[in-house]
Amino acid sequence: MTDFNQPLDKYAPAQRIVTDEQAIQAAKQVAAFALINRDERDQQRQLPFAVMDLFSQTGLGGIRIPKQYGGAEVSNRTLADVFRILSKADANIGLIPQNQISLLNIINIIGNDSQKRFIFGEILSGSRLANGGPERDTKDSKTLATTLTIANNGYYVNGEKFYSTGSSFADYLAIKALHPEGHVVLTIIDKAATGVEVVDDWDGFGLRTTSSGTVKLNQVKVLPELIFDERLLSDAPTYRGAYSQLIQAAIDVGIAEGAFEDTLAVAKKARPIVDANVEAARFEPYLLQVVGKLKVRLDAATLLLQEAADYLDALDRLDFVTAEEAALASIKVAEAKVYANDAALTISEKLFEIGGSRSSLSEHGLDQHWRNARVHTLHDPVRWKLHALGDYYLNHKLPNRHAWI
Repeated sequence: MTDFNQPLDKYAPAQRIVTDEQAIQAAKQVAAFALINRDERDQQRQLPFAVMDLFSQTGLGGIRIPKQYGGAEVSNRTLADVFRILSKADANIGLIPQNQISLLNIINIIGNDSQKRFIFGEILSGSRLANGGPERDTKDSKTLATTLTIANNGYYVNGEKFYSTGSSFADYLAIKALHPEGHVVLTIIDKAATGVEVVDDWDGFGLRTTSSGTVKLNQVKVLPELIFDERLLSDAPTYRGAYSQLIQAAIDVGIAEGAFEDTLAVAKKARPIVDANVEAARFEPYLLQVVGKLKVRLDAATLLLQEAADYLDALDRLDFVTAEEAALASIKVAEAKVYANDAALTISEKLFEIGGSRSSLSEHGLDQHWRNARVHTLHDPVRWKLHALGDYYLNHKLPNRHAWI
């Protein structure tokens, strides 16, 4: 019998996805597996090692790697669909690999051919990459205390990271650090290297099983060929922020879809209010109105997500992207994120209003939709996306280019 919380065969060869349809089918396979004991994992904070192993073995980790390096390079629409499918089943499974996909995109932008061949090859073979996330006590999420030092003809990283989503599942960690010359570099280190300590101390009330806690780095040696100069990201306009945020929006839409599906299920079982004079709650006129509004909200979020993904696909076909085109990518994704944020939070909260008191029982596990939505939507506050939208449409101000817009 399979223990769904234990790793699968670590050395089973990863499949190679070559088409968009294969990516969708693989996502459905992983999602079905993730559902088997999702509630138990959430309630007991059990990390989903087996699910993440299946994610890697199906080849999903490399679906956006360029074809010239052996990847499927699926469309952004398919990428968004994959993360919707995973997050509908379990938002934790959607969140864990999203940094890997975004990091591979950055490496594709600033890496040289040799660097890409090594890292992309590792991912296509089934390895996983996670981030050593923003630091806990700095003044903002971009400020770094982690340093890269040069000593005895070697490069070493020292520091401590938090919000290191997926670190327990990773083979490699992506660590941003300050170069001695003062600029930021991205380093890729082996998680098994001497001086690396991963601590699963994430205790947020949502996304409980993402291993989003601490990574400690004590004189960790870094290969010089795995150091990337992030200044190269400013050489030409890119839409890396929109690309990253598209995945975040897809996660929120997936949470909303899962919550809406459970809303329909609990509505069919709920007892009606006495004054409604109907035989079942699903015939209450006010309840029907609420469900109708929730479905419109969900459909709007989904359509905006798809529209944003299609625009990124159009940009992918261009040889050069202007600053205006990159800005519009951020704007379209920001619009999708605003609706996705609203859909995830509203639907997961209204679920209980419709389901009644019994829907709040822990045995049903329905609270995880709202908890996951609430925690995930804290990552990139929509108030600043709305600000960027207003400034763009009213004052023709292009949004800043970074990973959060």
